[in-house]
Amino acid sequence: MPLVPPLAPDNDPEVAELAKFFNETLGFCPNSVLTMMRRPAIAKAFIALNMAVMENNGRVTSALKRLIGYISSNAAGCRYCQAHTIRAADRYGAESVQMENIWSYRTHDAFSEAERVALDFSLAASVIPNDVDENLQQRMRDHWDEGEIVEILGVVALFGYLNRWNDSMATTLEEGAVESARQWLSGTDWESGKHRS
Repeated sequence: MPLVPPLAPDNDPEVAELAKFFNETLGFCPNSVLTMMRRPAIAKAFIALNMAVMENNGRVTSALKRLIGYISSNAAGCRYCQAHTIRAADRYGAESVQMENIWSYRTHDAFSEAERVALDFSLAASVIPNDVDENLQQRMRDHWDEGEIVEILGVVALFGYLNRWNDSMATTLEEGAVESARQWLSGTDWESGKHRS
């Protein structure tokens, strides 16, 4: 049971209009946003940040951003966000071979060296204490420009917020997210845990 239940999508028309962004991303408005709607300013600010962070500006593709979010959410242990990010990665065209081998990214030939570094960075930036060291910083500079590094860390930071929000709130998973998790995460230890309806 969630700490605070989500509101109906039409509770705040302005927020509901902004939240249509998630219909493209996930196919539904997430319960996390529907819970944030209890304070519309928080929901609006979050949606604006999400749109800015997830905007595709070049080499950091929409699919890669979702895989970064998945790695970050897995490090944080948030089952809700793991299901959402793997669903969004699929919807944004991540290659099935990458999704099926996400935890072999360091060695699997489906991943480029730049993608490996980005995923290493997302993992190191998501653990507590932070594990981004000078070597990893240099590897990032070797493969990504400064704007791209900002984009990548923006995704990690966005999911840091969401991981804490959804795990603390015990946000209920939507059926579409559960279906995607069962499809893509069946070979992992994923379970809905406190997020089941």
